[in-house]
Amino acid sequence: MSAKPAATRSATTSPATTTQRIAESITQAIVERRLMPGTKLAEQQLADIYACSRTLVRQALNQLSRDRLVTLEPARGAFVAQPSVDEARQVFEVRKMLESAMLGELALRITPAQLRQLRSHLKQEREAIKRTDVPGRTRLLADFHVLLAKQLGNEVLAQLLGDLLSRSSLIALMYQSSHSATESQSEHEAIVDALEAGNPVAAQQLLDGHLGNVEANLRLNPRINDLKAALQSHAP
Repeated sequence: MSAKPAATRSATTSPATTTQRIAESITQAIVERRLMPGTKLAEQQLADIYACSRTLVRQALNQLSRDRLVTLEPARGAFVAQPSVDEARQVFEVRKMLESAMLGELALRITPAQLRQLRSHLKQEREAIKRTDVPGRTRLLADFHVLLAKQLGNEVLAQLLGDLLSRSSLIALMYQSSHSATESQSEHEAIVDALEAGNPVAAQQLLDGHLGNVEANLRLNPRINDLKAALQSHAP
C-alpha cells in the first residue's frame, strides 16, 4: 500500500523533481539521525523505496556526494559519509565565522514579526524536547540557525548554512558525547533575548559560546592506534 503514492508522484513529476525529492529525503534522514555514518545506500533498494528508476537514484546520490553527505566508492557503491576529525573542526570553524557575522547584522535590523517567529520556533523546540521527540528536536535545533539566516533575506546564506548543518549532523553522529538538547535549547533562548535587546555583541558572544559548547562535547581527540597505549591503562 505504501508504494502506491510514491509511484503516483514519480509518474506525475519530472525526473529532476524526483531526484531532488530523493536527495532531500536522504538528507532529512541524516539530519534527524536516522541514517548513521557508513550506512550503505543500495541503489536498487532506494529505487524500490522511492518507486523510481535506479538512474534517478544514482543522480540523487551523485548530488549528495557533491554535498559531501555521501561517499561513492568504486565497485562498492554509495555510503553515508564519515567525516574526519579535521573536517569536523573545519565545519565548526566556518559555522562560527558565518553565523557570527549573520547575527551581528540581524541584531541591528530584526523586526517584531521576526522575533515572534523565533519565539514560536523556540516553543516548538521546547515541546519536542519535553515529549522526547529525538528526530523532531534534532531537526528543530538545526532549523533555528537556518531560520536566522532566512530572516536576513539571504537565501544563498540560508542554503549554505543548511548544507553545513547537515554535515554537522553527520559529525554529531560520529563524535557526539553527552551534550544535552536541553542545553542547546536554552542557549537558543538566550540568543533570541540578545536579538530582542538589539545587542549584536551579546548575540555574537552567546552564539560563539553555543557553538563552542557543541564542539566541546564532541570527542574530537585522535583515536589511539597503538595497541600498547590503548590497553596499558586497563591491563590487570
